[in-house]
Amino acid sequence: MKKGIKQIIIGVVIALAVIGGWLLWQYIQTPALPAGFASGNGRIEAREYDIATKHSGRILDVLVNEGDMVESGQALARMDTKDLEAELREANAVLREAREGENYADAIVAQRKSELVYATAELKRALQLVKNGHISQEKVDQSRTAKDSAEAALRAARVKVVQSEAAIEAAVARTERLNIDIDDSVLKTPIPGRVLYRLAEPREILPAGGKVLTVLELTDVYMTIYLPTNQVGKVTVGSEARIKIDAMPLFTVPATVSFVAPEAQFTPREVETRSEREKLMFRIKVKIDPELLKERIKRVKTGLPGVAYVRLDQNSEWPESLQVKLPQ
Repeated sequence: MKKGIKQIIIGVVIALAVIGGWLLWQYIQTPALPAGFASGNGRIEAREYDIATKHSGRILDVLVNEGDMVESGQALARMDTKDLEAELREANAVLREAREGENYADAIVAQRKSELVYATAELKRALQLVKNGHISQEKVDQSRTAKDSAEAALRAARVKVVQSEAAIEAAVARTERLNIDIDDSVLKTPIPGRVLYRLAEPREILPAGGKVLTVLELTDVYMTIYLPTNQVGKVTVGSEARIKIDAMPLFTVPATVSFVAPEAQFTPREVETRSEREKLMFRIKVKIDPELLKERIKRVKTGLPGVAYVRLDQNSEWPESLQVKLPQ
C-alpha cells in the first residue's frame, strides 16, 4: 500500500516537473528579432510632479487620496492661512494710512504753493516801493527771505509727496504678496494625472518646500532602455519603436524615440545580467504617444517591466509579432 502511494507521489512530481519545464521553454522561446531592429529591457515610467508647500505652515486639509485621478488646476490640499490673513489685514491698514498720508502731503503742497505765490507778490511790491523810497531796504530783504523760505517749504512738501507715494507702493506690494501667498496656500496640480503618493496629513506642520503629494503625469509615459554602441548610431530622435509589457504579452504599443544620450555610460545596476552592466551603453528613452494615452488614461500603469523595440533601418518591416495591437 505504502509502495503504491510512493509511486503516485513520484509520478505527480515528475508530471509537475515536465509541465514546469514546458512552460519555461514556452516562456523563453521568443521569436528571434530580425535584422534592422534593436531591443532592450525596461520599465514603464511616467513624469512625477511633487506638490509641495511654498511657505512653512500647517496643513488644513488634503482633498485627494492615493490613486485618485486629478485634472490640471485641481485643488489637492489647503494650508492654514490664519496668520497670512491677519498680516493682510494689517497691510491693508498700513495702505489706508499711506493713502491718507499722501492726501495730507498733497494738501501741504497746495498750502506751500499759496504761500510762495503770496511771498513772491510781496517781494515784487517791496522792490517797487523801495524804488520810490516808501520802504527801507530791510523790508525788501525780509520779503526776499520770506520768498526763499516759501520755496524751500514747497520743495520739502513735494519730497513728502514722493515719500507718501513710495509708502503706498510698498504697502500695495505687500498686500499683493500676501494675496499671492494666500492663493498659493491652495495646492493645485499643474498637470492631469493620478495621485501616486499622499505624503502628509491634515494638522501636520511642514517646512517651506515640504512635499504633500506626488502626481504622475499619465500623458508623459516612457520606457528607458540601453543600447550598445554598434546599434545606437542608427537611432535618432523620432525613430519608430514598439513596447511590449510582460503583464500583457498579447498587446504591442506604438512609441517613438524621444531621447538619445549624447555619451556612453556603464548600464545601471538594475539591468538584469552582469555582462550587460559591464558594457558601455547609450541610454534611450522610448515615449508613448500622449494622444493615445489620453484615450486610455485610466488604464495607464507605471512600474511594469517589459521590452522596447527600436527600428534601426527605416526600410525594415515590423515583424508580425510586433505589429501594433492595443487593448480595447
